[in-house]
Formats: sequence, C-alpha cells, structure tokens
Amino acid sequence: MKHRSASLPTSVAATLGVAFACVASAVAADHTLHTWKKLHLNDQFWSEGAHFADFNQDGKPDVVCGPYWYEGPDFKTRHEFYPATKSFTKKGADGKEEKIPGFEGGLGTKNAYSDNFFTFTHDLNGDGFPDIIVYGFPGLDASWYENPGKDGINSNTPWKRHKVADSVDNESPTWGDLLGTGKPVIVCSSGGFLGYFAPDWKNPTAKWKFHPISPKGGWHKFTHGLGFGDVNGDGRMDLLDKDGWWEQPASLEGDPVWKQHKAPFGAGGAQMHVYDVNGDGLPDVITSLVAHGYGLAWFEQLKERSATGEVQFKQHTIINAKPEESKYGVKFSQLHAVDVVDMDGDGLKDIVTGKRFWAHGPGGDAEPAAPAVLYWFKLVRHADKSVDFIPYQIDDNSGVGTQVVVGDVNGDGLPDIVVGNKKGVFVHLHGKKTVSAEEWEKAQPKPLAKP
Repeated sequence: MKHRSASLPTSVAATLGVAFACVASAVAADHTLHTWKKLHLNDQFWSEGAHFADFNQDGKPDVVCGPYWYEGPDFKTRHEFYPATKSFTKKGADGKEEKIPGFEGGLGTKNAYSDNFFTFTHDLNGDGFPDIIVYGFPGLDASWYENPGKDGINSNTPWKRHKVADSVDNESPTWGDLLGTGKPVIVCSSGGFLGYFAPDWKNPTAKWKFHPISPKGGWHKFTHGLGFGDVNGDGRMDLLDKDGWWEQPASLEGDPVWKQHKAPFGAGGAQMHVYDVNGDGLPDVITSLVAHGYGLAWFEQLKERSATGEVQFKQHTIINAKPEESKYGVKFSQLHAVDVVDMDGDGLKDIVTGKRFWAHGPGGDAEPAAPAVLYWFKLVRHADKSVDFIPYQIDDNSGVGTQVVVGDVNGDGLPDIVVGNKKGVFVHLHGKKTVSAEEWEKAQPKPLAKP
C-alpha cells in the first residue's frame, strides 16, 4: 500500500514540505541556548559606566571605561585618553601597604566613588571618529573628549577635553534623541529643574544650553529614576521620572513647561524605558523600583482612563525583596542600571539588569556581600494576552554599575553586554548553541510551585 503523501499533487507536497521545515526550524530554535563568555578587561575601579565604539575606525568596535579605551576585537591593548592619576593605598594583614591604581573598589576594603559615572560615545564634531562623553559624579560636570583621529589615535596623548555642562543631576541621566531630531542630548535634571542640555551642533565645543521642561522642584543630584519615550503615542518623546511623565508639547519654542501626568513608578530606581510589553498597542513603562533596594517591574498602560481622563498604569512585579514575589524565585538587590533590548532576535524587547556591586561600599545598602549577578529577562507573550519575563542568569561576579550597555561588540549580530563598576570593566560576549531537548529543558528556569 502506498503512503498517502506519495500521491499528493506536487504543489501540495511542496507546501507541506515547507510547513514541516518551518516546524523543524521552530523546534530547533526552541532548543537554542544563549551562552556567555566573560572578558575581564581590568580589575581596577575607574568608572561606574562603560561603552563601545570603533574609535580607531579599523572596522572592529572598541570598549571604553574610565580613562582607557581598549582595542577590539580582543581588547588586550589599552590606550589612555585622559590622565589616569588616581590611586589608593591598601594595607594588608601584615601591615604592608600597597598602592593600587584607580579608586577604591573591589580591590580595596572601604567605600569610595569615582569621578566618572556614565560614559557615552558619539561623533560630536562630524569628523568620522567617535568621541567620548563622560558624566562625572552626580551634580558635577559633563565633558566630551575629542577623538584625535587617524594621526593621533594611538599616540596615548590626552584627548582634548570640552566641558559642556556644569551640573548634571540625577543618578540615571542619559543620552539620546529626546527631541526626535536625530541628534542626542543630555537628559537630566539641573538646578532643581528637569530638562536637557543640547549642543549647538555647528559649535559643539562651546558650553551646551540647558533647557528646563518643568517648574523648579525638588530634583537634586541624588534623585533616582529617569528616562524618556513616547508614552501617549503622539510621535513625540516624553520625559519620565519616578512620579510620572512629562508630555512633550508640539512646539519647543521658548522652552515651555511640559505637561505633567502623575503616576507612581516606584520609589526611584534606574533608567526608565517605554515599550509596549503586552502588544496591545499601548506603551508601557519598565524600570527598577528602588535603586539601592529591591524590585523590577513593568507598568501596564490601561485602556481605561481615570475620571479626569488621565492615563492609568497597573504595576506588574517581576522580582522583589522576597523570592516568592518572583514567579521564578529570583531575588537580588541594587538594580541601579536597566536596559531594554531584543536579546534573542524574536522581535520582542527583553530586560537586562543586575546588581550594582558596592553602591555604597561593603557595609551599605541591601545585601552588599551578595553575588554581583547579571541577568537578562526574556519577554514572552502568551495567547491569553498575559506576559512573562523569564530570568536567565548571565554571570554572578560582575553585576552592573550605574550603567549597563547592550550592543553588538564583536560584529557577530548578537547583542553583547558592557559593564564598568567597582569590580572593573567587563565584556560579556553573547553566543548561541543548539542542544538536545533534554539539555534545553534542564537549562530552563522553573516557576515556583504554587502553595
């Protein structure tokens, strides 16, 4: 007796073949594990942030943290672009003193802070070579360092510094296209106002003008929680803080005050992101809840408006202070940096965050001695319109700083992770491998058993 499919028309058989191939492909994809290779470029503490760009324009991205940039692709050769003059003295158990480069962090025993909290990269003068932007300690200045270009990039002479802002406040100031012009600005608070510093792009070395978007209020250098995104779907970016969002007006002429919409987004966490988590067409908000405590959540924008017509949000906790507050029993503290990126190429944005190591030293904050973990949380949308964030641990001995940066560092098409903090500077290179169904299943986080 002939097998039924043997007598099918060619077109039908071909269609089925494609379908079976798609199913096989989906099964294979389901058995793909994401792997991580950790590169520890330096164990000294120079900065709470790090970034990457192709500084020497050789086609291979480089990494920058503190006063050094590291040549890709192996990052073994480093260059000093501003003077690395800081050091501290550590006394051993035998009384012998050792001088260690950098600020006192994981190589020491006491708390200290760096003068470099955030690092970004951008070609500010349009010469084709990326420059480096540095925000100092909260409340202090921001500067950019001018890439010397082809003839000076490897000379180890200091890059020319341009101080552009006297006081960048907030512990999560950022850098991005807030205004929708294709040109980034410094998003921060300053002098008690929320707002942004924008350069004159015809003369970016001059001081940048601060544009307030709020009345003067209680925002200060140690205020936590800041971000931007299009909350109401009008095509314009809005500014977010822990107490709500500020609606960008149609015209910015004369620096008008943006309309405030109050909403509780935690007690002050880290970077705040706007993204449609559940796919209902309404932008939601993702952030940590307390920078020096616990909590990661997404805030669902509801279809129903308040009695006064305001946008309403519902909090969905992903992890918190107790394991049982997480579907998967995950708990860690000090989520002082959060990024939102599609990590696995499925078209949905995932969350990358971790524990900031020794934010206030070995005796401060919640669980300072706990492992400095780094995680990505995979977003899954279910058929019933519910969502899940599945936690995958990347590492347990690096964590985050006040910044965590995700992007393709080695050019293989997969998002990697760059971190600078009190343990040094790290690159986590992302890989993939296809495994057996049994091995894949073993690697999957398991939900806690319901009582």
